[in-house]
Amino acid sequence: MQALSDEAPLALFESVHAETAVASGDVTLAVKTWGDPGHPPVVLVHGYPDSSEVWHAVAPILARRHYVIAYDVRGAGLSSVPTRTSDYRLEKLTDDFVAVIDALCPGRAVHLIAHDWGSIQSWAFVTEPRLAGRIASFTSCSGPCLDHVGYWLRERVLHPTPASLAKLGGQLARSWYVYLFHLPFVPELAWRLWLGRAWPKVLRRIEKTTLEPRATQADDGAHGVRLYRANFIRSIFAPRERHAHAPVQVIVPLNDRYVSPALSEDLSRWVPHYYRRTVAARHWLPIADPARFAGLAQELIDAVETGDEPPALANARRRHTSGRFCGKVAVVTGAGSGIGRCAALAFAREGATVVAVDIDAASAERTALLARLVGANAHARRVDVGAADEMEALARWVETDLGGADVVINNAGIGMAGGILDTSAAHWERILHVNLWGVIHGSRLFAKQMAARGIGGHIVNTASAAAFGPSRDLPAYASTKAAVLMLSECMRAELADHGIGVTAVCPGFAETGIMASTQYAGASAQDEARLRKRATKLYQMRGLKPEAVAQAMIDGVLRNRPVVAIGTEAHALRFVGRFLPWLGRAIARVSMASH
Repeated sequence: MQALSDEAPLALFESVHAETAVASGDVTLAVKTWGDPGHPPVVLVHGYPDSSEVWHAVAPILARRHYVIAYDVRGAGLSSVPTRTSDYRLEKLTDDFVAVIDALCPGRAVHLIAHDWGSIQSWAFVTEPRLAGRIASFTSCSGPCLDHVGYWLRERVLHPTPASLAKLGGQLARSWYVYLFHLPFVPELAWRLWLGRAWPKVLRRIEKTTLEPRATQADDGAHGVRLYRANFIRSIFAPRERHAHAPVQVIVPLNDRYVSPALSEDLSRWVPHYYRRTVAARHWLPIADPARFAGLAQELIDAVETGDEPPALANARRRHTSGRFCGKVAVVTGAGSGIGRCAALAFAREGATVVAVDIDAASAERTALLARLVGANAHARRVDVGAADEMEALARWVETDLGGADVVINNAGIGMAGGILDTSAAHWERILHVNLWGVIHGSRLFAKQMAARGIGGHIVNTASAAAFGPSRDLPAYASTKAAVLMLSECMRAELADHGIGVTAVCPGFAETGIMASTQYAGASAQDEARLRKRATKLYQMRGLKPEAVAQAMIDGVLRNRPVVAIGTEAHALRFVGRFLPWLGRAIARVSMASH
C-alpha cells in the first residue's frame, strides 16, 4: 500500500482501508486495516454491543502516522459466532488478539487502544505474560480489568468507610445491566424484538451520541451477552493478580453512566507506568469526539516511541498513593506565606503538582521547596497578580509546560485599614490592583483554559469574613473582598455548564501575618506601627491557624461548596448580614482603631 503523509487529507485515509480475515482456532475474525504497514502498528478493540465500525472515525486520524488494525470481536460484526458460553472467555479472546497481531504485524510490538468491553479484554492482553514485549502501550476507555475490580470490591467490603461504601454503591448501581445480562433468554429476546432496531435512538436519547444503524446490531447485542456470562462472576469473585507489562493510559469520562471514575483511581498498584486522564464526556467517547480520543491516545504513543512525555501526560502519571489530587495541577497565588503557603502544602500532600506564585520570588521558591520535601512536584513563579501581562504569561506557561491547571487558588491579597476620608486614590489603586484585579485575572484566564480543555476544574477565591458586613475601619478592604465574593457567585453560575466549580473562602481572624503589613490610611508611622502590633496580637490570641483555612479549601473543592465561612466570627458575621442587617450596620459604626 502506498505510504501517505501526515498532511494528507483525512478523507483520503477514510477511503483507503483494506478488509481481510484471520483464523483463530475454529473462529474466523473480520479485520480492517488503514495506513502504511511500515508505520508503527496500532490495534483497536471495540466494546459491547459494538463492532469495529465504532472506530471508523478514530482509525483514519491515527492512520496518518500508524498502521491501524481493527477487528470484529468473536460474536460481533462479520466474525464467527461461537455457540458455547465458554468460547467467550478471556483466554479465548486473548488467543484472537494474538492471532491478529501475528498475522498482520508478526514479531512487532503494537500500541493497543480499546473501549468498553474491548478494554476489559485488553486488560487481559496487557497483563498476559506471554504477550510481554508485544504490546508497546495500552490506552483504555470505559472498561476496567475484571480482576482489578474484584480486588476493589473486596477491599471496600472488608475495610468499609463512608466514602468507600458510597463509591461501592455508586458502581453497583451503574452495573444494573450486568445483572440483567446474566438472566437466561431475556437479553437476547430484547435485542431480537426491538432493541436492535431502536439502539441508535436509545444512544441518541440517553448518551447524546449519534450512531448509524447497522445490519448486525441485533445479533451483536444478543451474542455479546455471553462475554459477561463467561467472565464476570469467575473474575470478580476469584480475582487473580494481574500486573501490566506495558505503560497504560486510562481515559476516564466523568459522565460515564456505566463505569465509575472510582474504579481507576488507584491502579498504579497494578501498573508500573500508569496515566489517568479525565474528560468531561459520556461513555461512548470514540463516537462522540473521535478527534479528542485519538489525540489522547496519540500522546501516549508518542511518549513511548520518542521517550519524551508531553506536559499533560507527565502530570497524568499516577503513583501508588492515596492523594485525592494526584495527577492534578494546583496553582496557588500568594503562596509565599500564610494561607497561600499552607494551601500549597496541603494540595502537595494530596498528591497535586503545585505552582507556588508570589510577588516575592524567594518566598515562592521556599514554598516550592517545602512542597517537594513532602514528595510533590512543585514549581515557583514570581508574578505580580494584578498585572495582566504577567498573569497571562503565567497562564501560558502552566498550559504549555504543565498541560493546564486543574485547581486555581486566587489567594494573593493585602490588608488596608482607615476610613474613606483618609483613603487616597493611591491607596485604592494599590488594594484593587492585588485584591480584586489579581482575582479577576486568575479567574478569567484559567477558567478560559479549563473550559477549552473540557475536563472541568475548580477555582477557589480567597475573600474574607469582612465580605459579609460593613465596617467604618475597612471600607477599601471590605469592598474588595465583597467584590471577590460576588464575582465568585457569578462565575459559579456561568462555569457550572463547563464542569468548573467555584468556591469563595471567607476566613475570620486567621493568624497569617497580614496584619503586620496592613497599611493604615491617614495614620502616622508611629500610630501605624502601634496599630499593627495590636492587631497582630489580637489575631494571635484568636488562634485561627492558616492550616485550618487550607484544609477548608481542600474540603471546598472536593465538595464543590459555593461559600466556605471559617471561624466563629465569620459564621456570625454571615448570619448577621443575612438575617439582621440592622445589627450589622450598628456594629459597623464602632471603630476598632480608636480603642
